[in-house]
Amino acid sequence: MRVVTWNLWWRFGPWEARQKAILTVLRELRPDVVGLQEVWAAGGENLAEWLAGELGLHWAWAPSHAPERWQRRIGDASVHIGNAVLSRWPVARQEVLPLPAPSDVDDGRAALHTRLAHPAHDIPFFTTHLTSQLHASALRCRQVTALAEFVAHHRGDTPFPPIVTGDFNAWPDSDEIRLFGGYRTAPPVPRQVFLDAWEYADPAAPWATWDAANPYVATGGTPSARIDYVHIGVGGPVRVRAVRRAGDGPVDGVWPSDHAAVVVDLDGGEAGALS
Repeated sequence: MRVVTWNLWWRFGPWEARQKAILTVLRELRPDVVGLQEVWAAGGENLAEWLAGELGLHWAWAPSHAPERWQRRIGDASVHIGNAVLSRWPVARQEVLPLPAPSDVDDGRAALHTRLAHPAHDIPFFTTHLTSQLHASALRCRQVTALAEFVAHHRGDTPFPPIVTGDFNAWPDSDEIRLFGGYRTAPPVPRQVFLDAWEYADPAAPWATWDAANPYVATGGTPSARIDYVHIGVGGPVRVRAVRRAGDGPVDGVWPSDHAAVVVDLDGGEAGALS
């Protein structure tokens, strides 16, 4: 089973050319499940729906509950932003959690839960996008606490552990990532622990998902960082086989996004469980 998470940089930059580059990368990856952040919808069109149609996947979409700050940045109130899931298997259920934030900085960050109808067992799959301000670690700790509780409520009785993807806007050693993982500090939900799939990556592999080599990132002057994650719940018939970046260079001269994608290949504990 191939899982991808990717922040698609909404309608910023050369978004029409980037849209084609995004499709090219995903088509080459042939993912089973994708968690997407900063997905646009406008004029009856939805980027996630279009990608799903081109790739032959099912899809789910959760628009931001407070998109106004985003819309002001591009001067277009008709364009919406949200999280989405693309899936090889039907989406049996979906629910959205607005993440906590004070009103003066709330820009509609949320978590999307989908229950995917795999023929062997349902898969509880989540994608999220946390607050981005560098100084907002304490707020992100509140958000991952709410996220952990949301996951616990929706993980269900399937033997498949929850998969939580997204742009956490936080370094791996930050309080919020340690808190969400729950194995370097007490977890928000007792006994609920998540492993950062990148822990299984080749230590020599390129690691930054927010990479100063990307021209969209370089203009901001911030250092390279790994801020995008695939978290796997501990327990159940799942093992990480391989982890790497994707979408981390230009496609026909166009960088697809300001983030690189994270690609995780999983094996099941029983033959054919994840095929």
